[in-house]
Amino acid sequence: MPTNTPNVNKLNTAKTVLVAPLDWGLGHATRCIPIVKDLLLQGFEVLIAADGKIYDLLYLEFPQLTFLPLQGYKIGYSYKKNSFFYKMLLQIPKIYKIIKHENRWLNKVIKEHKIDIILSDNRFGLYSKNATCIFITHQLNIKTGNRFSEKIAQKINYAYINKYKECWVIDDATENNLAGSLSHPKKMPAIPVHYISALSRFNYFKAEKTNDLLMVLSGPEPQRTIFEKILIAQVKDLKIKMILIRGLPNEPEQLINENKNLVILNHCNAHALNKIILASEITISRSGYTSVMDYAILQTKVIYVPTPGQTEQEYLAAYLSEKNYGVTVLQEGFNINTAFDAIANINLVPYPSFNELALKEAIRSLLL
Repeated sequence: MPTNTPNVNKLNTAKTVLVAPLDWGLGHATRCIPIVKDLLLQGFEVLIAADGKIYDLLYLEFPQLTFLPLQGYKIGYSYKKNSFFYKMLLQIPKIYKIIKHENRWLNKVIKEHKIDIILSDNRFGLYSKNATCIFITHQLNIKTGNRFSEKIAQKINYAYINKYKECWVIDDATENNLAGSLSHPKKMPAIPVHYISALSRFNYFKAEKTNDLLMVLSGPEPQRTIFEKILIAQVKDLKIKMILIRGLPNEPEQLINENKNLVILNHCNAHALNKIILASEITISRSGYTSVMDYAILQTKVIYVPTPGQTEQEYLAAYLSEKNYGVTVLQEGFNINTAFDAIANINLVPYPSFNELALKEAIRSLLL
């Protein structure tokens, strides 16, 4: 992993910003792409803290930048939906240990690289008195599926968020939003909160529909692989044009595929995926928030299949269905024909528009 690549966008008077996304799936990394691009456009020197698949993805987008290796949380997930919460509970000591580690790591690299600003996308330990530290999230309100545990989770969430100077929320401040109560809690953190609107690495343009079905896999194992096997088994007899994107950046081996109607790709860069989504009639996808934002800006017709046990995704999928932005079909008992019927029998409404100035203004404030 390169750690001393010169930044060709550096100005002599530029402030140095460290961007550090969480490693729970690729969504935190992909939604940082527009943030990094805007930082570069406004003259900042940008460093990125990442390892593993997060590093692989962001290095493909920004090979000219300096990358600092930072250990991820590497959370394990369960095979069964009902045991999801309990498995997460057992990993709290591990998470706490990593938070302490990244906090010590941060104070060291601030001095080494003369970092002025930290943009932490949901990494709890990246706060310091030696820099301007900003926490980025869309999830002020934690969904666990249980009121008692949600109160405890929110207290812990705010206890860490309040260690930062500001909190940037990736959603619109008004009722015209994508995350519902996740980003609009009854009680706000004690620090200043700024809504920077929804973000996407993609751009909308008119495109001919040349593909009937796009299937985008993402998120943690083992559920990513479980859903992949379900989809491949159910589409094998369909006589339509299909593309399956596995969500595995830099995976060396391609999945063997004998279905002539199905193209399987391990990964796509942002530019290629942008075009594929726009060229597809229907998309099947997880309801991770970053994916939702991407589909919103592209006005994509989506069948959302939340990751079993991930209460945030389950809430988002239900919220989006209630708003008629898409339809929700559960992975348990998933049937491709039932899913097609669901999307065909709903009157979809356009997703809310983005406020493109909100992020620019937030970044511009860092220059002061």
